[in-house]
Amino acid sequence: MVAKVFIDGEVGTTGLQIAQRLRQRDDIALISLPEETRKDLSARVDALCQADVGILCLPDVASKEIAAAVDGENVRLIDASTAHRVDPAWDFGFPEIGPGYRTALTTSARVSNPGCYSSAAIALLAPLTAVGLIEANAPISINAVSGYSGGGKALIQEFEAGEVDGHFAYATAQGHKHVPEIMRYGGLAKQPIFVPSVGQFAQGMLVQIPLPFVAATQTAEIEAALADHYSAQHFVRFVDHNAYGNRIDPRLLNDTNYMDLSVKAAPDGSCCVLYAVLDNLGKGASGAAVQNLNIMLGLHEAAGLSAE
Repeated sequence: MVAKVFIDGEVGTTGLQIAQRLRQRDDIALISLPEETRKDLSARVDALCQADVGILCLPDVASKEIAAAVDGENVRLIDASTAHRVDPAWDFGFPEIGPGYRTALTTSARVSNPGCYSSAAIALLAPLTAVGLIEANAPISINAVSGYSGGGKALIQEFEAGEVDGHFAYATAQGHKHVPEIMRYGGLAKQPIFVPSVGQFAQGMLVQIPLPFVAATQTAEIEAALADHYSAQHFVRFVDHNAYGNRIDPRLLNDTNYMDLSVKAAPDGSCCVLYAVLDNLGKGASGAAVQNLNIMLGLHEAAGLSAE
C-alpha cells in the first residue's frame, strides 16, 4: 500500500529535506500544490484531507491556523514547528523517551516533532531525572552549537552571502522557545540556563550539559543509565566518549538520523559533562519527522533512513 503525504511548507528548509527523503521511496506518494496555491488555505486544507498524514513545516502562527482549519476532519498531522510541543492534545514525537511515546504515535492523530536542541537535551536528561540521578530542581546549564541551517532561510542567506563572520551566541535573555519542551520532557522543575550558539558551518549540532554537582561514584551510574535506556534503540546510541578523542565535531553525524550520547568525567572525578551529537536537520528536524511518519503509518521505523 502506498501512503499519501502532504508537506505544508515543502519549500522551507525542513520541508525540502523531508521531501527529499520521501521522494526516494516507493511506499510514499507526495501530494504537492502548484506554486500559485501554496498559500491558499482552502487548497491546503483539501490537500491535507486527501493525505494519510500531513506534515506542517510552517511558522508557529501558520501551524496553529492550519491545524485549527482541519480540526474535526479525519486528518493526521505531524507539526515540525514549536506551536504544539507542550500542548497535551498533541503527542510528543520522540519515541526513544520511553515505550509509551512510541506506542502513542502508532494511533495518534496529532504529533509534535521535537526541536533540535531539545531533542539532544531531553535525550540526555530524561533517563537520568526518571531514576533520580539528576534531581528535577537541579541547577542545569545547557551549552550548544548548531549549524546555521537551523536558523531558517534568513540566517542561511546571511551566512552564504558572507554577511556573518564567525561564531555567535544568541537568545541571551534566556527565553529560547525550546526551553518549555526541555523542561517538560526532560523532567526538570527548574528552568535551565540555556546558551545556544551558531557556528560557521551549515549543519550539525553539539549539546553539552555539565554536571558539577555529580560525585565521582555517580558518573558510572549515569553512564549505565544512559546505556541501558538506549540499548534497544536504533537511532539514539550511547557511545564511549573516548572514541571521539579530545575533540568532538558537531558535524560528526551529518546527513544521518542518528544521535550519539556520551559522558566524560574529570580526571579527579569531581564532575562530568554529558554530550550529544546529531544533525540539526536529521534527528533534529526532518529525519525525526520521517521516523515519526513511519511509526504512524505502521512502517519500519528506519524506512528511508537506515541507509543514511
